[in-house]
Amino acid sequence: MSSPAEKLTTGRPSEGADRSLQSVGTTLYITHGVVADVADGPTDLFGGRAVPGKPLVDLLDEAEKFGFLPGGTAASIKTALAARQSKQLLSLADGRSIMVATEFAAADDMTLHFVDVSFAVQMTLSQQRDVLTGLPNRVELLRRLNEHLASPASLPQTAVLYVDLDRFKMVNDTLGHPIGDALLKLVVERMQRLLAPKDVLARLGGDEFVILQAEGEQPHAAEVLASRIIEIVGRTYLLQGHSVQVGASVGIALAATDGKTSEELIKNADLALFKAKSAGRGTFRFFTDAMDREIQERRALEIDLRRAIIMQEMSLVYQPQFEIDGNKLVGFESLVRWSTPERGSVSPAQFIPLAEETGIIDQLGEWVLRTACKEAAGWPEPLTVSVNLSPVQFKSPKLVSIIVGALSSAGLPPSRLDLEITEGALIENTEAVLLMLNQIKAMGIKVSIDDFGTGYSSLSYLQKFPFDKIKIDQSFIRSLETNADSAAIVRAVTALGKSLGMMTIAEGVETESQLELIARDGCAQVQGYLTGRPLAADAASELISTRT
Repeated sequence: MSSPAEKLTTGRPSEGADRSLQSVGTTLYITHGVVADVADGPTDLFGGRAVPGKPLVDLLDEAEKFGFLPGGTAASIKTALAARQSKQLLSLADGRSIMVATEFAAADDMTLHFVDVSFAVQMTLSQQRDVLTGLPNRVELLRRLNEHLASPASLPQTAVLYVDLDRFKMVNDTLGHPIGDALLKLVVERMQRLLAPKDVLARLGGDEFVILQAEGEQPHAAEVLASRIIEIVGRTYLLQGHSVQVGASVGIALAATDGKTSEELIKNADLALFKAKSAGRGTFRFFTDAMDREIQERRALEIDLRRAIIMQEMSLVYQPQFEIDGNKLVGFESLVRWSTPERGSVSPAQFIPLAEETGIIDQLGEWVLRTACKEAAGWPEPLTVSVNLSPVQFKSPKLVSIIVGALSSAGLPPSRLDLEITEGALIENTEAVLLMLNQIKAMGIKVSIDDFGTGYSSLSYLQKFPFDKIKIDQSFIRSLETNADSAAIVRAVTALGKSLGMMTIAEGVETESQLELIARDGCAQVQGYLTGRPLAADAASELISTRT
């Protein structure tokens, strides 16, 4: 086998040379600083000027002069060779990436392989970049953030902002993913215009972004940037003839105080984002230690809730509903209760939203439905039982079959079941929900709209679906005696129900005066502490026996 010196002297590669390098680009064999031989592959970087006898420095200068190599490349290669640097990556003007792999011998003798590595570079970048937006992805963000955090002097100026778009899912669902993708690109353009040169914007997926704010007087700089993002991202977009509106919520974690590692900072910024969304969206929140405690408590509550459902630690109580005219008992609303030795009585206002957020509501809702039907089937008189359905339950294609199964298992006639839904169930995917409701109604099951008047589009839903009952929200009943607007709303809803042939029931009635007012306005039914507090199943049966 020839030595490297022999190979350079003869101008041809040895048998053991790396043929994969020789096959994809130009290889120059240099002896005493002059081209001794050339092996050209598919990639010729020198336009035929690489010929034996030409000094290497002249060849590089000519290649740059005639545009085969971008400006500054010749000097860069010369510097690397002088430092005996074995590998160097070059970016050409046409977008290609070229690796200069050099084998050094003695003095000015060397072999230079100019290898087209564009595909390998693109594959590497694809692992670091988001395909849709071209932004750094989570892997690249962590690398950049780790590099930044390695300098202790930069920590007081560094913040991590977690940005999530509000109402983006609705755009995707109603206008389609192509418009959703186009919207994301425009959002990115707007956010990038707000960033300083050293800041990094990354996309973690979906409509979630993270910004590494690299410098500024914190926390003021992060507050200013978050406010600008909310303002600019929230402006209207015009996409393919559609006027599109989204918003942004932002969570902020400061490197100096809120985390020692990149992952911890991102996690804490995400916790702050959760609080921002809970505060009503379109706002920002800074991370606090209390948020971390809250999330730990929330996880513990979720674990206990899952166990409670599995161990059947939940129970139902029943609040009586009366006809105002004649004070006749007509039914009960079933209400879920949860009590543990460790936690005591846990408010539904605490565990129901958690169940909805975590998906536990499907399992809990099915249990409530089956239990209510079973217990109502044992009542001494065939009164109606009302069961609340969460908007989340309507996302399950199994909902109708679950309802049918609960009735069949309990032997309860469909006409005795009244399903109460809120406007929230109709806001998203309205047509699909209405299709389900029509299937339910066709079986003879009653359907009521709960918390009526608290949403924005209640009247339109009354036009689209023939509800059996309208439930006037207790917030109006509470202020009935002191607020003229509330009194006007109650009168209007009652009149509306009559005109549409729908029963009206007022919930949350607690005083005789409230009862008198709703009766005067023509409300048909009442439910509240004045007429009856929630009762255990056996107490509800006793009440039925005494009042019917």
